[in-house]
Amino acid sequence: MMSSSPAVSVRDLRVVRGGREVLHGLSFDVPQGAVLGLLGPSGCGKTTLMRALVGVQIVQSGTVTVLGEPAGSRGLRRRVGYATQSPAVYTDLSVTENLRYFASVLGAPRGDVARVIDEVGLGRSRDQVVATLSGGQLNRANLAVALLGSPELLVLDEPTVGLDPVLRQELWELFRELADRGTTLVVSSHVMDEAGRTDRLLLMREGQILADGAPGALRERTGADDLEGAFLHLITERAGSPS
Repeated sequence: MMSSSPAVSVRDLRVVRGGREVLHGLSFDVPQGAVLGLLGPSGCGKTTLMRALVGVQIVQSGTVTVLGEPAGSRGLRRRVGYATQSPAVYTDLSVTENLRYFASVLGAPRGDVARVIDEVGLGRSRDQVVATLSGGQLNRANLAVALLGSPELLVLDEPTVGLDPVLRQELWELFRELADRGTTLVVSSHVMDEAGRTDRLLLMREGQILADGAPGALRERTGADDLEGAFLHLITERAGSPS
């Protein structure tokens, strides 16, 4: 069951980078145990928003509250897992060596290493040096680091990029299992067919939220057969509205 207290609460969030405003007063909540999808084209502000959620992005104004604390608070370090688009693992270490190192840094149980390797499907590559992994395997190793310690909130920036359809399906099944256990997930993607696997979607474009709702509700609202059609409808609707 989802708690009435949101896992994430964002109010009037504005971010300026390089003298340009890239997030324009965003506000939304994420219930505990939900899978929230951030969907939109590259450059729409998804990564900047996720950086704000984990407290590594300087914000111009507004508030970001995560698990009852300001984003980036010291008390959140072991409660939030973050997988960036660019893998943050050491290429000269094996998969297992990387995970043992990060488990030690995070204070995660030693048994977590074997658990997360199995969860991301890297069992056969556990002793392989990261520099020799394929792109998809590298992404999975990066995801495994975020899963260490069983965080309450997982922020995953395009975790399925470069993966084959079978593995993408397996990872989304894992995300659903984690949510069923009470973990909250914020997952970004620019792949429309993944969006339907979420509980709720934020459709983003040019630093703004075009729509916020369940995938089925967004299709129904726009009369579109699929989410790509819904997204295009919303863009047209926004363009035609008075400024």
